Formats: sequence, C-alpha cells, structure tokens
Amino acid sequence: MRPALIVVALVGLVALPGPLAPRAARADIARYALVIGHDGGHSDEQTLRYAETDARRLAEVLLDLGGFAPDRVTVLRGPSPDAVLGALIGINDRIRTRGEPAVLVVFYSGHADALALHLGAGELSLERLEQLVRGSAAAFRLLIVDACRSGALTHVKGGARVPAQPVQLAERLPADGFVVWTSSSATEDAQESDDIKGSFFTHYLVSGLLGAADGNGDGTVSLGEAYAHAYDATLRASSRTLAGVQHATFREDVHGVADLSLTWLDGRARGIVAFPSGHDYLVMMSGPDGPVVAEVGARDAERRVSLRAGRYFVRARTPDALLEGTVSVRAGERIAVDDGALRRSDYARLVRKGAASRTRADRVEIGYTVRSSLYANAAPCHGATAGWGVDLPAFSLGLRAVVCRGGATNPFTDATHDQLAAEVRAVHAWDVDRITLAFGALAGTGLLVQRFTSGASTRSSLAVLIGVTANASVDLSDRLYLTAELDALTTVFRADEMLGPSLRAAFAVRGNMLVGMRW
Repeated sequence: MRPALIVVALVGLVALPGPLAPRAARADIARYALVIGHDGGHSDEQTLRYAETDARRLAEVLLDLGGFAPDRVTVLRGPSPDAVLGALIGINDRIRTRGEPAVLVVFYSGHADALALHLGAGELSLERLEQLVRGSAAAFRLLIVDACRSGALTHVKGGARVPAQPVQLAERLPADGFVVWTSSSATEDAQESDDIKGSFFTHYLVSGLLGAADGNGDGTVSLGEAYAHAYDATLRASSRTLAGVQHATFREDVHGVADLSLTWLDGRARGIVAFPSGHDYLVMMSGPDGPVVAEVGARDAERRVSLRAGRYFVRARTPDALLEGTVSVRAGERIAVDDGALRRSDYARLVRKGAASRTRADRVEIGYTVRSSLYANAAPCHGATAGWGVDLPAFSLGLRAVVCRGGATNPFTDATHDQLAAEVRAVHAWDVDRITLAFGALAGTGLLVQRFTSGASTRSSLAVLIGVTANASVDLSDRLYLTAELDALTTVFRADEMLGPSLRAAFAVRGNMLVGMRW
C-alpha cells in the first residue's frame, strides 16, 4: 500500500427546536474536537511526511474559524490505539454528562487500510471507531477518513464518481445524523504531495474551510460546500499524478435538516485575502519554504481566504511561469493580491531551483554567429545558428546546428570557407536577479569546404569540435529571451599542405547572439 493520510472528524449537534441561523449556532452550540496525527505506520510502511502537519493545520482552522474553544480541542501526535480510544471515550462522556448542544470533531492523520487505522505498530479497527462515533451523544456526527482504501467505510467499491453535493442540509438543525466522508474509494490509494506539503484531500479540505469553498459568498463554509470543494479539487490534482485519480466518497444517515456551518470567515485575529481569477494560488507561511496554509484553484468560484495576521508568500501558476511575492495580512483588514506586483519567474528557473512540480523546461532558439577564421590571413566566418534545448534541475542540454561562411583574398586567388556543424552542449546555469549566467562544455562534428576562383579544386574535410562555452540570458517577455554567448573551441580537421595532407588543430573564438522561446 502507498503511504496514506487518514483524517477522522466527528461533528455532533444536539437537536434544538425551531430554525437556527448559522451565527446563532456558533454562539449556542458547544464544539469539541479530537485531532490526531501519526506519521508512523507498520514496520513495512514508509514514514509519512505530513500526517501530523495536516492534523495541526486542521486544528488551527477549527480553533480560529470553527467556533471551538481551546479547552475543547484535544491534539494527539503519534498516539497509541489506547490513547485514541481513551480520548474519544472521554469526550463522549463529557458531552453526555453536560447534556448541552454540542459539536464534536476528531481528526486523525496517518496510515490505514480497509479494516483499521495503523497507529505505529498498533491498530484501531474502523468498525470500533465507527461504533464510537455513531454511539456519541452528539446528535450529528461527521466521520472523514483520508486514507488508502478508506472507501470501505462507505461501502463504495471502485473509483466511480459520487455526487459533488452529497449532504443536502437546509435551514434547521438535524434531530440526528451520521455522515462519513473518505478521501478515496475502497480500491484507491490516498496521496501526499511535496508541493503542498500535505495530503491532497486534507489540503483542499483545509483550504475550503478557510474560504475557498464558500461558493455562495455568505461568509460561512457549510458541510456540503466543504465536501464538494475537497472532492473536486482532489480529483483534479490527483489526475496529474502517476498514481492516478483519487475519488472521495460519502455515506449519510441524517434525520431532519440543518444549515450546518463548519467555519465562519470573520475570525478576530485574521484578515481576508482576495485573489484575481484565472490562476491557481498557493499561500505559504513567511516565505517560499514555509508551510502551505491555503490554496485557491483556478476554477474556484470563491477567491478569498481567511488568514491569521502575519506575512505570507504567494505563488500563482500560469501557463508560462510562476508569479511570486509576499503579502502582509493584518487582523480585521481585507487585501487584494495584485498579479502585477508579483515577481515573474519562468519555468526554466523554477526547474533549476526545484520550486515547481515540473522537472524540465524545453526551449528553441535561433540567431547570428561569427567565428574567427581557422585559416591564416582569412576573414571571420559569419552565419546563422539554431537549436533545441531542455533545462533540467542540475544542468541544461542543447543540440545546435551552425552554418557560416568566411573567405580569403590574396593576389593569386579568392577563396570561400564554409562550415556546417552539429553540436551538443551541456551547461550549468545560475540565476542572478533577471539575468541567467551559464557555463559548460560543447562538442560536435562538422564539414569544412574551401572553394577557389583560380580554378583550384574544391577542398572538403570532416572536422571534430570541442570547447567551452559561457553565456548570459535576459527575459524579453513571458516566453522569449535573449542570449549573448561566447565559445572557445578547438577544431581538428584535415588540411592539404604542400607536403601532403595532415591533421591540423585550430583554435577559434565564436560569438552567438540568440533569441529563444521556452515552454
């Protein structure tokens, strides 16, 4: 089984008479949470990178925006099965003895299979977990499992898509209800991503709760909005991975109806950040290497999120480049991200520094070339060059064709000197502000042709080229760039001397001016 993340959330509401507005629910209903993260699984399972991080992120959102008081949120990191059972039973006892309208959320992130959570070397059966959830005194329970084969909980077999809005809740609290969400079907793997530093499903669930799922723009994120956002975004993101698509599933048993708000976007210590349409945006804490706190997708109708006051790094994905920059969020303020104020970085640079999921960027280029002569008392060789290249994380490779013509004039004859060459280049690049500097080596083969006006026969010979190269590039537009290049090369070829043919090695300097396009 691939490494997986598991999230378990239980939400309970005790029935109240009559209609209940969402903001009244926040004030009048006690909300409890048990948030669990476990990076370790069985001995044959790879240690997860982001399970405990995902648990922390969800706990923060529930505390800041979900109406959960700090003394009603329990966070467990790397617990044993007994610790999880004890914490859940304790919360259930607290809800039952107080007899108050309550919401209970339990979040577990870790390994699992279709039968049990893998809590390190121990296991907690999903059947036992479901019994405790269903048996809670909370009137409404929501169980969310983000794990490999977690669809076994909802009895969904295979990867068939389920409706985007599975939970239909209207204007009143339910008299009783139990809902299960899972991040994958019974036959699929749940997936983590280094780009977002978390599991797909939990990442998009948290982003949705921060505001990206608020499809009707009323300032709250409801149960149905949160699931629909996490389902659609997980499906889109996983469709681009080697492991394949990941389908969230659900099961519901709800009696009565309710407008169940999971988060409210007006947290006191938070601000609202709005994003332009058309691009995906990632938001990282502090800088580009900080934890990812939210994402707004290009297809999201709601393009604002609620963030804690602080400094954030924003990255937007466009077809040609990434837009990057920082924003400062102040409590109680609303700011709008301006794409024009973000720094533009083409994908070749991002491939080199490992800041994008892409591992290569392709390019084509064409330009003018001039080379010092290989023959005594001859003029430089002028011509054209064109090629294709690929930028990889550690180095760039390129194939280049070169054609040029020079010549010589003396009292006895005029001659033209033509060269046609094919070269391969390997360079390492350094990005300095808007300029890219590169240094490397080149090698190739070519054909040299000498023609004379005096009636002497045409001479031709094969040549081998080897040398070093250095260049500097600057961007002209989104995809276009200009490169100035200097080559120092030695050409070995056969020369016809008075005493007969012989091998000759000639040193030359060549300059190239190129216009290129990356994609």
